Amino acid sequence: MVDVVPTGLAVVVVVLFGIGLWAMSAGNLTLAGTSFLSASIGIYFRETRLQES
Repeated sequence: MVDVVPTGLAVVVVVLFGIGLWAMSAGNLTLAGTSFLSASIGIYFRETRLQES
């Protein structure tokens, strides 16, 4: 069965990367940087805090 929280967090990270790419191509570098930083934090959180022992 699929774990909801890690899968949902992965989807959020992909969406944040998409927003970051869109914002970067539109010239809004503040939003792009914030999106990429948030995606990186989401990846870190998913890989360190949500691992099964």
